[in-house]
Amino acid sequence: MFKVNEIIKATAGKLIRGNLPDKLAGISTDSRELKPGDAFLALKGNNFDGNDFIPAALKKKASCIIAEKTTGLTIPRGRAFILVKDTTLALGDIARFQRKKFSLPVIAVTGSTGKTTTKEMIAWVLSAGERVLKNEGTKNNQIGLPQTLIKLKAEDDFAVVEIGTNHFGEVDYLSGIALPNIAVITNIGPAHLEFLKDLKGVFREKAGLLNNLSKPAIALLNADDQFLRDLIKRKKTGAQVFSFGINEKSDFFASRIRIDSGKVRFKVNGKFDFVLSTPGSYNIYNALPAIAAGRIFGIDYHKIASRLADFKFPKGRLNLLKFKGVMFIDDTYNSNPLSLKRSLEALKSIKCKGRRILVMGDMLELGKQKESLHRGIAGSITNTCDLLVTVGDLARLTAGSVASLGLKRGNIFCCNCAHEARDLLFNKISPGPDDLVLVKGSRSMKMEEVFRV
Repeated sequence: MFKVNEIIKATAGKLIRGNLPDKLAGISTDSRELKPGDAFLALKGNNFDGNDFIPAALKKKASCIIAEKTTGLTIPRGRAFILVKDTTLALGDIARFQRKKFSLPVIAVTGSTGKTTTKEMIAWVLSAGERVLKNEGTKNNQIGLPQTLIKLKAEDDFAVVEIGTNHFGEVDYLSGIALPNIAVITNIGPAHLEFLKDLKGVFREKAGLLNNLSKPAIALLNADDQFLRDLIKRKKTGAQVFSFGINEKSDFFASRIRIDSGKVRFKVNGKFDFVLSTPGSYNIYNALPAIAAGRIFGIDYHKIASRLADFKFPKGRLNLLKFKGVMFIDDTYNSNPLSLKRSLEALKSIKCKGRRILVMGDMLELGKQKESLHRGIAGSITNTCDLLVTVGDLARLTAGSVASLGLKRGNIFCCNCAHEARDLLFNKISPGPDDLVLVKGSRSMKMEEVFRV
């Protein structure tokens, strides 16, 4: 529940019509989902203008309109109208105002890979008997994160949010809205290089999560990541740091790792047994911050282990599935060189009597390094796969490098789209029940089409 005067205070907006004490049921940015009594905030994007949907919002009994202009609008009596300079910034301002109302712990997660899975694992561990607010899916940008925090209620015990970025300054801006008490950085890898330029740029952007920490200001950092390890050693984070990892000495470390029947088993700190329902051992790096968060809030190891054993991995993230009698690893949500390498490690670790096949889509947003990074992954593919199917122009470069490294050209196929790859896979390659197929590519490559009839 909001009041008009709170929106005015949060956004520095101007009340054109209505009364300051008027109550608003909620804030909606989608006229289709608006409920009677909600305020409608008219966002303006590259392909739409929220002002065009104000009549529809009024028809659905919006109690207030928040917009950047009044031109051409007729606001009925009994409805409020607030004029703001920028509706996107206003959304963030309202979310920050709402977050400040509550003293509950907020945990924010960022990193090049594993953000969503780590966020989901932390929320799952903490939700045993508690109410946890989290981003839906990957709504982690300047629209999705505020939309999540606006939903905060007094009944919530925790908020766990994912923060994404592809431009400098976005993590700092979003963390300034969330004001997290605990910051988690999963890793620093070659993702979104189109605007972040290089790994140093990625690190600088991700480390922005530490700029807006609220007390007690705790950071959970991956000690196995070179950039984050150096940050831990410098002891200049301005936060109390807890480290996690596998190879380096850390506060929460995994050992005795093995994969058994498509599940990863490991010990934490040499004493406590954990199991994850995934073939990817790299998911240990996603589980360790969840274990650390659980311990920070007093949950014992055995209860955390029980929760994580029941954790269901998000769709399209290294899920084993059977389709048309063939075993697939569905890792279609997204791709970058680091996540592809980890997926290939998972493919190699699973027992397979037949062929290991990779259906690989382009890895996008890699900037000037896109060609070299696509060629550079060829060695991992050649050492793992018996057969390669590529989708897209950049993945075609990978195919050329794989051929030069010795994979038979008759086992390399290049396609223009996922539909073509699906047809080729089932009509020409014809994988059988003994084969194992990994499907992976950047989001816009729509690699999930491989699984559609």
